[in-house]
Amino acid sequence: MVKVLVARLDNAGDVLITGPAVRAVAAAADSVTMLAGPHGRSAAELLPGVGEVLTWCAPWIDPQPPAVTPGYLDELRDQLRARDFDRALVFTSFHQSALPLALLLRECGVPWIGAISEDYPGALLDLRHRVDGDPPEPERALSLVRAAGFELPPGDDGRLAVREPLPDVSHLVGEPGYVVVHPAASVPARQWPSAHNAEAVRLLAESGYRVVVTGGPGEAELTAEVAGDRAVNLAGRTNFAELAAVLAGARVLVAPNTGPAHLAAAVGTPVVSLFAPVVPAERWAPYGVPVVLLGDQNAPCRDSRARVCPVPGHPCLAGVPPEDVRQAVEKLGGAA
Repeated sequence: MVKVLVARLDNAGDVLITGPAVRAVAAAADSVTMLAGPHGRSAAELLPGVGEVLTWCAPWIDPQPPAVTPGYLDELRDQLRARDFDRALVFTSFHQSALPLALLLRECGVPWIGAISEDYPGALLDLRHRVDGDPPEPERALSLVRAAGFELPPGDDGRLAVREPLPDVSHLVGEPGYVVVHPAASVPARQWPSAHNAEAVRLLAESGYRVVVTGGPGEAELTAEVAGDRAVNLAGRTNFAELAAVLAGARVLVAPNTGPAHLAAAVGTPVVSLFAPVVPAERWAPYGVPVVLLGDQNAPCRDSRARVCPVPGHPCLAGVPPEDVRQAVEKLGGAA
């Protein structure tokens, strides 16, 4: 029995984009356990092929890292040793290192470990995979597992996906066919201005679209401003699986570079992507669905990975007029 650990320790969207790679592993392994961070657990639970999810907050990845203490590291060591994994694959973004986790895995007796690594791994990795160019993140992750000998099963198109069936959300949104606007992102540098979002909702409603605004419990003030009296405000009213169902019923999602954009791709919904170029769109734009990409991709903040916009006025996104969003929705989803 081959037991494989797959690890992705950052956010929900990051976990979702590993989905095709995880399915390739699951096609050959007897069991697949995913190690996720606290912000990614809900997405890991929706990935096809994952049998168990472990959660641990990585001090070298999380933006609000826990203290590194022997006791805290032992929490992970205990979980790993109890499961006696045969192989492990560590997925990371291009700016993250797989080596701290590889060290812990090796210490816990995992006999084979693979990861993408630009840094010299010494004895920490059995497979040190290198990736040329700037491929989309799902393809980058899939290249790792292919190098490890795993392939997608016949008939799997390699797109993002979630477990089905999804919950019934008709009591929240009515019949399918609405437009979803998700105004928030994990960092301010990636958000379209709230007033622009509100104006886009107004234009969409006046064009005859039913509009649903989504957000987490901590984003209620933002979503209330954006929704006004023209849209259904679902802030804090859905868990991750219910949000997936809401997005599955939408004609189009309007969102910045954020987890729900990848969740929309995973349920096959087109995306109007308000994309700040602080990370490259070639890697991080919604994958495998029709997309209209808005935002100045050559703005001075390009590739800065900034969390707060370093350019006065946030021109890369503030310069996108709401009418462009309305037109993009019509292009992807048809007239109301």
